Amino acid sequence: MGSKWRKAKLALGLNLCAYAPRTLEDLPPPASERLSDAALLSPANWDSRPMTPTPSSHGLRLSKSGSKSSKQTCSICLTMMKQGGGHAIFTAECSHSFHFHCIASNVKHGNQICPVCRAKWKEIPLQAPSLDPLPARASINALGWPQNDALMTVVRRLPPRRDLNRRHIVPLLQAPEPSVFDDDESLDLQPVFADRSSGNNKNAADHNSARTIEIKKYPEVSAASRSKSYDNFTVLVNLKAAATIIRQDPRRNQASLPQISQAPRAPVDLVTVLDISGSMAGTKLALLKRAMGFVIQNLGSNDRLSVIAFSSTARRLFPLRRMSDTGRQHALQAVNSLVANGGTNIAEGLRKGAKVMEDRREKNPVASIILLSDGQDTYTVSGSGGNQPQPNYSLLLPLSIHGSETAGFQIPVHTFGFGADHDASSMHSISEISGGTFSFIETEAVIQDAFAQCIGGLLSVVVQELQVAVECVHPSIHLVSLKAGSYPSRVMADARTGFIDVGDLYADEERDFLVSVNVPAVSSGNQTPLIKVRCVYKDPLTKEIKTLETEELRLERPETSEEGALSIEVDRQRNRLQAAEAMSQAKTAAEQGDLAGAVSILEKFRRVLSETISAKSHDRLCIALDAELKEMQERMASRHVYEASGRAYILSGLSSHSWQRATARGDSTDGSSLVQAYQTPSMTEMLTRSQAMLLGSPSAQRLVQPYWSFGSQPNPR
Repeated sequence: MGSKWRKAKLALGLNLCAYAPRTLEDLPPPASERLSDAALLSPANWDSRPMTPTPSSHGLRLSKSGSKSSKQTCSICLTMMKQGGGHAIFTAECSHSFHFHCIASNVKHGNQICPVCRAKWKEIPLQAPSLDPLPARASINALGWPQNDALMTVVRRLPPRRDLNRRHIVPLLQAPEPSVFDDDESLDLQPVFADRSSGNNKNAADHNSARTIEIKKYPEVSAASRSKSYDNFTVLVNLKAAATIIRQDPRRNQASLPQISQAPRAPVDLVTVLDISGSMAGTKLALLKRAMGFVIQNLGSNDRLSVIAFSSTARRLFPLRRMSDTGRQHALQAVNSLVANGGTNIAEGLRKGAKVMEDRREKNPVASIILLSDGQDTYTVSGSGGNQPQPNYSLLLPLSIHGSETAGFQIPVHTFGFGADHDASSMHSISEISGGTFSFIETEAVIQDAFAQCIGGLLSVVVQELQVAVECVHPSIHLVSLKAGSYPSRVMADARTGFIDVGDLYADEERDFLVSVNVPAVSSGNQTPLIKVRCVYKDPLTKEIKTLETEELRLERPETSEEGALSIEVDRQRNRLQAAEAMSQAKTAAEQGDLAGAVSILEKFRRVLSETISAKSHDRLCIALDAELKEMQERMASRHVYEASGRAYILSGLSSHSWQRATARGDSTDGSSLVQAYQTPSMTEMLTRSQAMLLGSPSAQRLVQPYWSFGSQPNPR
């Protein structure tokens, strides 16, 4: 009997080896039943229900039709486990079950811990190192998209992996890395603003005229009597980038493979640095893979992507390469191959990401790093608590992506704190130091929306290296201060000129800065010249340096003592800056353990805000600020609530207001949210595309086509 049992086990093992993945680039075949995207996002489907294992020396069995296991969901790929198509099921000694090919990939890379309950296994699934082709029925669809999904069309129309040369295949995370990352794919040197539908390049002058900055200036009062003087007179300087002009190719088949249009926009070099530590196992990793799939499909053929995965160490999954059809396929396969295991070494992940940017032989006009983590770095900095000093979070960033006070920021890092256990303070510090934004992904299901909002901006950069110069005109006027949030600013020694380093602007994006000057009393004259503004910036497509200068701003000086009406525009921006200051003070109090004092600070400012003229005028930004402050108060109800979400919510709000750029926090990406003051039309459009894909609506396939134009939307001013 023992001999027969050994032979049966041997035969069973050999049969299963034919379906085991050979490298990390080989993806599991689709299950015969697959959860819809809407079902994937339902919490009811996030947990695998344990089953009673069938005794075996290796914990391995095949499910039978109609058994309890056939209704179970694999916690790694989040697809149904049902008999058919050669799908073997591995049931571990902890009673949790998985597709054999899914768990075998984990084990191959040293992960012997259950992704569901984290129990350490004594018996593990074995796989043969076969390099035989996959069965013909196998296909690439590990993210759970419908079979007719546009992203899967990208993959299916490419040559199958079994047709590629396999003689020198090495598992992705085991392949040796070069010492220098100078293997980036060459850029397409064709002008990206070519009108390919007609075969003629657009005139450069037309392109340049469509890309400029509008500058407006608002004095705090429209008129001041000649006898009145001011020590701190405020002028609002408003900048707005032009919208991107995008035209549709009339020959394009809307049902065809999605590609970014040949719109006159700057191509992007994007490096995503992704946390794949053990805490990301299961649903988190599955949703991250799908979010990355959305990013990959929405990058154009002139954009380049590289992915860094980090846990206890970091690894570059593939070089910086263009997102052509083939590039998309390799990127999708690399992302789908990820398994979660190990610790959280953020510094090493950022070091690899920065190295990709540093070692590039060629550079796209726009460059950015996206960092996502759900944990705390335990390798470079230690957490603070009690009387411990604040950790030096700057140690997490390589010098190459540190900001410079004179040269501006080099490579911004947009950080995403995932879940309740991430270190919001470190993620905020990384973004603040590098010139990026910090987003708080509170709910796992909105990770794709958060990424969509971010890339919606990155794919619409129209102005780079913007520097604003403010110069006093009247000889008796001097600069008192420049209030620019997180943007580096400086006033010259003579107090006659000041500079603000703004950097990049997305299409339709606005920046508001408050300039304070002294205004002397005058004995004569109907006007007093105050300031003039000059903007110097680079066109990201033509590399041309442009200068735009405004006329002098003059203050009316009547003889009467009546003062002009207070500007709502100036009042609104004062409220924004004061709200950010109140948030910062409340956070300081909360970190010191005084939650009641923190709530009181926010409540006091809410009362002040309600009495301002802009709030009384039902200004949208003021309404949004009040709603946000109230939400922050509620997230300080207890120390537990503050630690779980309050700190991250406040820091993401501070990041948004100090940079005047949209971040994800709480419900901020929800279309019904009031906290969306900085969303641009391009961000809104990309969010719409993401949400339509997640909902699986009939219109999703149309929205999946990369955007051609961004409709105007009223700015909440």
